[in-house]
Amino acid sequence: MYTITGITGKVGGALARALLAKGQPVRAVVRDAAKGQQWAALGCEVAVAAMEDAVALTEAFNGATALFILPPPVFDPEPGYPEAQAVIDSVAAALKASRPARVVCLSTVGADAVQDNLLSQRTMMEAALSALPAALTFLRPAWFLDNAVWDVTSARETGLIQSFLVPTDRALPMVAAEDVGRAAAELIQQDWTGIRIVELEGPARVSPDDLAAAFAAVLGKPVRAMPVPRETWETLFRSQGMKNPQPRLRMLDGFNEGWIAFSDETKTIKGMTDATAVVAALVAGIGA
Repeated sequence: MYTITGITGKVGGALARALLAKGQPVRAVVRDAAKGQQWAALGCEVAVAAMEDAVALTEAFNGATALFILPPPVFDPEPGYPEAQAVIDSVAAALKASRPARVVCLSTVGADAVQDNLLSQRTMMEAALSALPAALTFLRPAWFLDNAVWDVTSARETGLIQSFLVPTDRALPMVAAEDVGRAAAELIQQDWTGIRIVELEGPARVSPDDLAAAFAAVLGKPVRAMPVPRETWETLFRSQGMKNPQPRLRMLDGFNEGWIAFSDETKTIKGMTDATAVVAALVAGIGA
């Protein structure tokens, strides 16, 4: 039995669909029973458990041969990341109690960074789970191409996309969520021992200028990337409702300054979905 948390998201959904296509048994762990109905219709078992509820999570994990852990993202955390710590404590307790043979955990590029930033929540998760006896894989994907969903309206209406990644002509590792799910499906079906780290990016490095070109190709109109001045970030994020923007600021600094990066770029595995394909799907999803 393959038990999947985060199945209602893009990565978890892609993982589940890949396993179901192989005829594998899947258990969907959802916070809301109503959201499990579509997966039950596809033949999945459904377990209801919040990621912060160790007792319910243990019941959901029991009997699983392999587990996929997708920690819920917290983009505006309280200082010290208490939201992430609550999930980490619950997941660790449930894994200790259920003792699955294999665990794949979604982590991130930059999980090995020593400077505190928004991605440190995944650093904390890796550290906690590494103490467990199960065979563990930490899947560290690059920057998600799907983040471009926030640029669709601006690209369509103004011909501009705002970029916090600078300079806009510098290509970085990026990857499609669909490719992350497919990679997770391959990894979770493998046999291994101990702890392994797998870094994943797309078929080619992508710059903000490349993303703008992808929007231009899809929309059939000129689109360019416009850098957002660093000195305006905190005010902008607070105006959008963030209470603690510092971790997000430091994450973006990490990408721009190069201390959030893959440890050995020659050993990253590659997805197959390019930026234009992702942008086309995002534009279609939001509507013409």
